Amino acid sequence: MTAQSRPSDEVFSAFGSGGTRPEKLDGGRGLTWRAGPVVVRPTGGGDEANWRAGVLERLAHTGEFRTPRPIRAASGQWIEAGWEAWQWVPGAADESRVLDVVKAGKAFHHAISALPRPSFIDTSDDPWARADRIAWGEAPLPADAMLERLAAQFHPVESPSQVIHGDLLGNVLFAEGEPPTIIDWAPYWRPAGLGAAIAVVDAVCWYGSPIELLPAVGQGIPEWEQLLVRAFAFRMATLHLLKVWDSSLADRHAPVTDAIVALVR
Repeated sequence: MTAQSRPSDEVFSAFGSGGTRPEKLDGGRGLTWRAGPVVVRPTGGGDEANWRAGVLERLAHTGEFRTPRPIRAASGQWIEAGWEAWQWVPGAADESRVLDVVKAGKAFHHAISALPRPSFIDTSDDPWARADRIAWGEAPLPADAMLERLAAQFHPVESPSQVIHGDLLGNVLFAEGEPPTIIDWAPYWRPAGLGAAIAVVDAVCWYGSPIELLPAVGQGIPEWEQLLVRAFAFRMATLHLLKVWDSSLADRHAPVTDAIVALVR
């Protein structure tokens, strides 16, 4: 079975949702399925999946955020045949609510700020992990003039690192009367403000938010301009590593690059 296929009936049964017709969910790169109260997704990596489930099993929620709780398989383990399971929580992403996403992310990052650095951070080797290292000068840049232009603005960042969520914008769900729900935690070890920076560059580049949002979101976030540069370099490097970068993507990213470089200067 590949990660792209539907989970087997045995997987759903192991997580307590056998007999319920599954449906593929939007988001999650098309790999996430729901059966009744259970959502399953491919693990992507056992160490990371086990660590994430262990943290979120006991993480205290607040009035500013909540997360789905992980579900153990009948074996008592977090993973069954390459799949992990989570409580289904109602709500919908809204990429226009950038400030609300950043606020929820700030509360989440505060709640996890004392976590030690996970060991899998150093061994992760997917395009996103490699792009993260590129954006922080820990790996060589792909050959691209626009990316080199961003990298020319890199300066040392002194803000302390912690575990963060590196893909907030489409992964905060809103439901009336409930705190925002943070899903699909993508962990990185970087300054907490980077989560907000990635969210705002995503909003401006992909969802029609105004350029003026770039400086506005960063009020009170230390070293904001540097975090914007790193966030956008991270997103651009990822597209290169996924081998999807082309002239249309370059045209889309050019005005945001201009705006970020102007802010740094």
